[in-house]
Amino acid sequence: MSAPSDPMADEADAAPTLWHYDGVSALRRTPSLDMAGDGFWLVDDDGRTGPFAWSALQARDGGGGDAVYGLADRPGWRIGFSGDIPAEIRDRLPAGGRYGRLIDRFGLAPATAAFAVVAAIAIFTLMKLPGLIAPFIPAEWESRMGDAMVGDFGGRLCDGPGGQEALDRLTARIAPHVRPIDVRVANIDMVNAVALPGGKIIIFRKLLDDARSPDEVAGVLGHEIGHVEHRDVVQALLRQTGLSVLMLGTGGDAGGYFNALVSATYSRDAESKADGFSIGALKAANISPRPTAAFFNRLAGEEKVLGKAATALSYVASHPLSQDRERRFAGSATAGQHYRPALSEADWTALKQICSADPDVAESSDWLSD
Repeated sequence: MSAPSDPMADEADAAPTLWHYDGVSALRRTPSLDMAGDGFWLVDDDGRTGPFAWSALQARDGGGGDAVYGLADRPGWRIGFSGDIPAEIRDRLPAGGRYGRLIDRFGLAPATAAFAVVAAIAIFTLMKLPGLIAPFIPAEWESRMGDAMVGDFGGRLCDGPGGQEALDRLTARIAPHVRPIDVRVANIDMVNAVALPGGKIIIFRKLLDDARSPDEVAGVLGHEIGHVEHRDVVQALLRQTGLSVLMLGTGGDAGGYFNALVSATYSRDAESKADGFSIGALKAANISPRPTAAFFNRLAGEEKVLGKAATALSYVASHPLSQDRERRFAGSATAGQHYRPALSEADWTALKQICSADPDVAESSDWLSD
């Protein structure tokens, strides 16, 4: 059996221990507290110090469960209570801050869930913000930005005999009823095509070199025109560069904005709609979609063989390929349909040789990062 409880001993064990640092020395004192009106004195063998006003105390973070208080005008001054504080003292002490505050109040799991919801809303808003802003951007601003980007090419735009005229005829055939589209070829050794603001589209020479027919180019061009029509270009630019593109305007870093568009990736929904536009355009122009499907299939095969090297600033980097896209183009073909070539043989030859008059053929993509 246990020994009988001693009430006096229990009361002594429950009494709090008061400790004190005066902020001058490192000596820990254990004074008694003498209450006096609106304040108190600290009393030990060295005498009495004070008075200290209750209202001057500020709760501090303690350790080991102690209640700790300091004075705002006396750094290092502390008093601390270990154990239960008598009610007459506790009622005069300032309310202590709780570690974690709201987290402690609601609990870790609910607080974590709430922060996750807030973060998801913020991310969703940031992702949707370009789409919300893009429709309100004036067409004049977009056109000036596109002109600035095209002008940044300097002498790299190709204009070989008959090439631009052939490209204009192809553009008019694919998109006869959309807003004005200006398509140019840049003498850059890269398989890519990029839509710019203001209805501008740049096809890189290497894409023409690798294309096996004008029908393949027609499908790629239709896809880029789809991005222009859906204003995906401005959204991508805002997503890549933020609102700085609006604040800096056309007098800013046009080359940097062009780089951003080259490396931009559109959403799956935007890519799907651009493919849909291209398929519809090819059908209206009576151009077979099968060559475009074959072009995507070849690029996908090269991507698998070359790995990451194939995606560096190439068509597969900004236009992720998939078997679904290839099947969609191939499946849109009508059995038994007599399709017309996208260009005559003479126009296709002129387009393929559009950069032949340019002695400076870019052998790498270094220019894009200048």
